[in-house]
Amino acid sequence: MTPRPVLLSPRRLSALGAAAVVLAATACTSGGDEGDLTGAAEPAEVAIGPEDGAETVAPDAPITVSAENGAITDVVVEQADPGGEGEADTSMTGSLNEKKSEWNSDWTLRPGSDVTVTAVAENADGEETEAVSRFTVEPAVEGQRLEVKTDTRARRLLDGQTVGVGMPVVIDFDMPVENKDRVEAAMDVVSEKPTEGAWNWFGDKRAVFRPKEYWEPHQKVTVDLNLAGVQSSEGVYGVENSSIEFEVGREQLVEIDNDEHHMTVERDGEKLKEFPVSLGQNTQHTYITRSGVHLVMEKHTNYRMSNDTLGVSPDDPNYYEEVVDYAVRISDSGEFLHSAPWNGMLGEANTSHGCVNMAVSDSKWIYDESLPGDPIDIVDSGREMEVDNGWGFWVREWDAWLEESATGEPTDTGSSGTPGSPHGEPHKGGGEDDGDGGSGEASGQGSEEGGA
Repeated sequence: MTPRPVLLSPRRLSALGAAAVVLAATACTSGGDEGDLTGAAEPAEVAIGPEDGAETVAPDAPITVSAENGAITDVVVEQADPGGEGEADTSMTGSLNEKKSEWNSDWTLRPGSDVTVTAVAENADGEETEAVSRFTVEPAVEGQRLEVKTDTRARRLLDGQTVGVGMPVVIDFDMPVENKDRVEAAMDVVSEKPTEGAWNWFGDKRAVFRPKEYWEPHQKVTVDLNLAGVQSSEGVYGVENSSIEFEVGREQLVEIDNDEHHMTVERDGEKLKEFPVSLGQNTQHTYITRSGVHLVMEKHTNYRMSNDTLGVSPDDPNYYEEVVDYAVRISDSGEFLHSAPWNGMLGEANTSHGCVNMAVSDSKWIYDESLPGDPIDIVDSGREMEVDNGWGFWVREWDAWLEESATGEPTDTGSSGTPGSPHGEPHKGGGEDDGDGGSGEASGQGSEEGGA
């Protein structure tokens, strides 16, 4: 087998370079009167955990490699289907300590796979020692296999799309997650323009990532879901790794002043448009449009709007039904930016049932020019937006958002690596982590309320 290079992140290169200098100096030092009189260096010794032949390895057990009398130069992890069917996956990456004496896998193992770990270390004379461990990973039991839903609105509007600067990463699972910290640690977010961000949980099946500030515009973001082998709950394991990629487009920010009945649109720092609007009337609390940052969620044409979704019958004097030309959803409680040709109070008074009423031509412009995730900031209504109403995630201040993260630490999106660890307990006979473990810093290859 031809050795493959150990994959390392840029953040580790400087430390490892210093370690290499130390090793080189050591190789040139005389052994004096001790050791082999010929001056030959002792052979490197390599140990791998899980041990060779193990048949009951938990999917979330870490792989560890340790070396004595030498430095680790190569680790290759092959994960194959039982019986050797299909091509083996060699994408697992790991993290080396500064001495190059300990290597720990970044991610967990694919349930049911046959794994071969090949590790190489060099002694001070450059002589190589190779060690191999072959073991079998326990399969995930039917009915206890965590999977990511791919048919949700958030996923449909995110994966492979161009989005606004406020767009969150929303991951919905098919089963409840108890070990939220491990699952967080397995979901790696990398952006071309570095920032810091964190995950929050809304219930046990939804995880949401957002940066501290809006995404910088014009960049690509990649989300690697390294969930295969992560124990999300007792006996429940993730079964598949997957990735999401999206483009952050131009920065378009909309502010709507409830008291002034006025909308302002800015794009890339320049004022672009101004529109007269009419928001929710204050005759009933349920009609007041919420203040706070909303996000564009969906766009519709010829969209039926009615309060019959709230149980209001057609014979009720408060009943309404309209089909609007253009409608842009900004919450899950029925708030839209939409055409309202019947409203003669645009720019003068708030007369709607909770939506933002606009002229037809103005609403068409908003429809045409909006991307999912564009921020819509409504101010001065006196009724606050809820954090879990649609995509109201930006109404939670950053400090509070960070506190609600299961790991409690921000993620640096500048390169691969996450806070915490996706692993469970090491397999018996495995090595120990000397502080550089966890998910590491190596590259991962490894009901309606508003209305018209």
